Amino acid sequence: MTGAPGRRPRGERGGGRGGAAPPARRWSGTARPPLGVEPGSAGAAVHMGAGAGSGAGAGGVAGALGAAVAALYTVTLPPALPGGDAGELITAAYELGVAHPPGYPLFTLLAKVATGLLPIGSPAYRVNLLCGLLGAAAASLLFYTVFRLSGSYAGGILAAGVFSFSRLTWQWSIAAEVFSLNNLFVGLLMALTAHFEEASTAKERSKISKFGAFCCGLSLCNQHTIVLYVACIVPWVLSRLFRKTELSLGHLLKLGLCFLAGLLPYLYLPASSYLNRARWTWGDQTTFQGFLTHFLREEYGTFNLAKSETGSSMREMLFFQLAQMKSELSLPVLILALVACVSTALLPKMQKSSVTWLFGGMFCLYSLFFAWRANLDITKPLFLGVVERFWLQSSAVVAVLAGLGLATLTSVGSAMLEGSRLLPWLEWSSALALVVSQVWANYSACDQSNNYVVDKFARNLLSSMPMGAVILLRGDLPGNGLRYVHYCEGMRPDVTLVDQEMMTYEWYLPKLAKHLPGVYFPGNRWNPVEGVLPDGTLAFNLHRFLKVNKHKEVFVCIGLHEGDSTWRRSYSLWPWGTCEKLVPSDVVFDPGEWIHLTRNLYNWTEDYGSFKPSSWEAVANEEMWQARMKTAFFIFDLAETASVTAEMKSQLYTFAYTLYKEIVNSHPNHPVNWHKNYAIACERMLRLHRVDVDPETLLSETVKHFLLYTEKAEDDPQRQDILQAVKHLKKELQGLRKMKEDLRQGAG
Repeated sequence: MTGAPGRRPRGERGGGRGGAAPPARRWSGTARPPLGVEPGSAGAAVHMGAGAGSGAGAGGVAGALGAAVAALYTVTLPPALPGGDAGELITAAYELGVAHPPGYPLFTLLAKVATGLLPIGSPAYRVNLLCGLLGAAAASLLFYTVFRLSGSYAGGILAAGVFSFSRLTWQWSIAAEVFSLNNLFVGLLMALTAHFEEASTAKERSKISKFGAFCCGLSLCNQHTIVLYVACIVPWVLSRLFRKTELSLGHLLKLGLCFLAGLLPYLYLPASSYLNRARWTWGDQTTFQGFLTHFLREEYGTFNLAKSETGSSMREMLFFQLAQMKSELSLPVLILALVACVSTALLPKMQKSSVTWLFGGMFCLYSLFFAWRANLDITKPLFLGVVERFWLQSSAVVAVLAGLGLATLTSVGSAMLEGSRLLPWLEWSSALALVVSQVWANYSACDQSNNYVVDKFARNLLSSMPMGAVILLRGDLPGNGLRYVHYCEGMRPDVTLVDQEMMTYEWYLPKLAKHLPGVYFPGNRWNPVEGVLPDGTLAFNLHRFLKVNKHKEVFVCIGLHEGDSTWRRSYSLWPWGTCEKLVPSDVVFDPGEWIHLTRNLYNWTEDYGSFKPSSWEAVANEEMWQARMKTAFFIFDLAETASVTAEMKSQLYTFAYTLYKEIVNSHPNHPVNWHKNYAIACERMLRLHRVDVDPETLLSETVKHFLLYTEKAEDDPQRQDILQAVKHLKKELQGLRKMKEDLRQGAG
C-alpha cells in the first residue's frame, strides 16, 4: 500500500508462509502509529514512518520549512530601528550594558554577536535579522513537535505555518525584540517533550531530561513568562520518570545542576555592572540585592506588566485573547485545536494523550495567569499592542494542537475509509490552504522593508537640537530611539542624553554620571525635595539641576516629570517641535522669532493616520504631526493666560490665528483637534474687531471647523456645548450677511 504524499510507504508486516517471521517491531521515534489508531490498522498506514528514513525526511522538511520562513522574514525585515524596546535592547547589546528588567542576558549576548559579526546593514538591521532567523528556527521546532507526536507532515506544516505567518508572530519576529527568542524556546521545550515521550530506553529518557532541564534554565535567561510552561513540563517529566522507576536522588541532583547551568548567562549582569563601561545600562547588579531587584523585576512589579497601572478585568483580557487568536490563527485552526483536545478526552487510551493534556494545561495556566496579572488597559490601542505580544506564547501551543487535530481527523477518517486516497489529499490541501491564506492576508501588513518611521523620528529630534544641548528624556519612544541613533550610530556626539525617570533611581547617577561629560549633577538622585534623604543619599530637584547647568541649553522630550515643579521658579517651557526648551523666565518671548526658529525643525513626510493605532509608528507619526501645531498653541495660550497689555494680547492672538490658518490649510488630512483649535482662534480674532480681517470669513471658518470637529470627535464631552455654540454662531453669521446685503441694497 502506498502512503500519503510526503510519507514513506508502510513496511511489510511479515514473510510468506514458509519463511521465518521477522523480529517484532517496537513503536519508537522513527516508526510509530498515529494518534488514536492501533498499529496494523489502515489508519496507521497513513501516518506511520518506516524506519530511520522517516526521521531523516522529517529533519529535511523541518530545515526546508525553516529556510522558507527565514526567506519571507528576511525580505520583510525593517531596514532601520523599529519601535518599542528595540532601541534600548540594541543599545544595551552594542554597549555590553544591561537591558531593562529582568536583563535578558541571553538576548543581549546574541545581539552583540550579531552586531559584531553580521557584515550587512546597520546595528538595528543586524539584530532584526537575528530575530528573524530565531523565529524561523521556532517554526522548524513546531513542525518537529507535531511530526514526532503524529507522524503527519501536513499537521507539522500547518502548525508551523499558521503560527509563523500570523500577523502578530510575523510582526514581532522581524523586529529587534525578545519575542522570537521566546518563541524558539517554546518550540524547543515542546519538541523535547515530544521526544521524551517517544524515548524507548531509560538511557535516552535520561539524556533528554538533562538537556531539557538545561533548556528550561536557559529559557529563563530571556522572557520570564515561559516559567509558566516550565512549571508544567518539569513536574510532568519527573512524574514520568518516577513511574518508570528512573528518578533516583542522583538523577534528580543532575537535573538540578543542568537547570542551574542553563542560568549561567545571568552572570553577565554583575560582570557588566562591575566593569561599568557601557554608556547605557540599567540597574546596579554588583550587589546580591541589586541583582535580585533586577532579576525579579521589582522596579516594574514582579508579577505585573507595568508599574502603577490599572488594567482591564481578567474576563475582558481573556475575551480579547480569544478574539485575537481567532483573528490571528483563523477559526478553522481553533476548531482543529479543539478537536485534538476533545479526541484526547473521548479516547483516553489514545497514543500521546498525556502530551496533549500537558499542552492543553500549559495553554490554560498561561492564559489564566497572564489575564490575571496583565495590568494594562487593553481598550487603549497602544496598551493592547503591548499586551498582545505576550499572547504569542499561548498561540504557539494552539498551533501545535491544531496540527495534532488535523492528524487525528485524518487518522480516524482513514480507519473508517480504508484505502481511500481522498483523505490524504484533503489533509494536505487544507494545511497548505490555511498556511497560504496566512501569507496572503498578512504579507503586505507585515512587510516592513520600507519602514523608517521610528528611525526618522529619532533622527529628526536629535538633528533639531543646537550644539551641546542636554536632552532630558521621558518615555520609551524618544528615550529608546534617541539612545540608539546617538550611541550605536554615533549621531550628534555633542549632545548629552539624560533619562528623567532613571535619575529618580538610586543607581543611575552613580553608574552613569561619568558617561555624561559636561553635565553637572548636584547630588546622587533627582527628588522634588532636595537635601539628604533618610538613606543618606544627597538629592537635588530640577531647579537646582538647571541652576548648576545654566551654561547649557536644556530640552525636555517628551514632557517633564509631573512630580517636580520647582523649575517653575525661574524657568519657562517653550515649544521646540515635539520637545520643549527650558528657558530662563527673564528671557523675553518674541513670537515672530520663535515661529521662525521652529517652523521647519523637522523633515516629516508621513501621511497622517497611515499607521495602525496600536503601533509605535502611529505614536511617532502623531507626535510629529502635533509638533506642527505646538508653537501656535503655545502663543494662543499665552494670549489667553499671560498678564500683558491689550495690544500685546491682540498681537499674540493674531500670530496664533495666522499660524493656525497656515498649518490647517497646508494639510487637508490632519489631526482632528486642529479643527477645534483653529475654530477657537478664529472666534477670538472675531472678538478683537480688527479691521484687517473680514468678520464674515472668521465666522464662516469658526462654524465650518467646529462642525468638522464634532463630526470626527463624537466622544468629546464638550461636543453638545460646541454644537450649541455653533447654533448661535450661525445666527450671528446670518445676521452679518443680512446686514451686508442691506448695506449693499442701500448703497444701490
